[in-house]
Amino acid sequence: MADFRGTYTIMVTPFDADGAVDVPTLERYVDWQIESGIHGLIPLGSTGEFMSMSDDEIALVAQTVIDRAAGRVPVLIGTTAEDTRAAVRLSRRAEAQGADGVMVLPPFYCTPTDDELFLHYRTISDAIGIPIMVYNNPAVANVDLKPALVARLSQIDNCRYIKESTLEVTRVRDIMRLSEGRMAVFGGIMGFESYVEGAVGWAAVPSNGAPREMARLYDLVMAGQLAEARALAFRHFPMVDFVAGQSYVAGTKALLPAMGLPVGAPRPPRLPLGEEGVAAAKRLVDELGLKIQTTTA
Repeated sequence: MADFRGTYTIMVTPFDADGAVDVPTLERYVDWQIESGIHGLIPLGSTGEFMSMSDDEIALVAQTVIDRAAGRVPVLIGTTAEDTRAAVRLSRRAEAQGADGVMVLPPFYCTPTDDELFLHYRTISDAIGIPIMVYNNPAVANVDLKPALVARLSQIDNCRYIKESTLEVTRVRDIMRLSEGRMAVFGGIMGFESYVEGAVGWAAVPSNGAPREMARLYDLVMAGQLAEARALAFRHFPMVDFVAGQSYVAGTKALLPAMGLPVGAPRPPRLPLGEEGVAAAKRLVDELGLKIQTTTA
């Protein structure tokens, strides 16, 4: 089974002027991320606007990223669905497309019980042969997968990773302890702090704009260079804040054009940033010296 480690980008989905998935831009974006040293890619998460896309578009984005990555880094596909049967179908398709793993939020409307959550993830696991990254984000999912429940989920064969997206960084420690090491933790919000607590990775939004720097953060922590890692994290906190909260899609989609890669506007009901937000994105890009360059044809 694959061993996932490092900073993985929760990718935006580029759209063209007509609002369709922009495949050439997506391919260029994948190349730049990988050439910049990112450790893995996760399309079709929340930042990828999966809830605003058709089934055909989801399949297109997944196949494009998998094919373009071509095994250079692991690719985990977001396969979240409210209906367990739909999540199974999406996960099976992702596996058939060549995904290295899938990332799955819990059902987000029906407020499932712990037993129902266990059934949901066990059913998906039984249907596929690749790892599942359980995704805990109570701010959007209406469900909080607390460490004791995560430890229970770790008894499911393919549930080997969790993206822990709360500000309670001590959950990293508690998940590791209660699961007896069966569940490896990726930070979802607090990258540096999660690494220090023992996370093996960071499923990151800021690495959309700074893949090299966010990947280096992992490398520094793993090398024991905590002071340098902290300094790197502190320098990029303004960007982390810029893509936090409700602006995670719009903020990221404002940063990338300022770096030389137009990726279109968010889909409704999300709105793009206004003039002040766009200007702030440009200032941030200039201050951090961010730009996009690719060498792959």
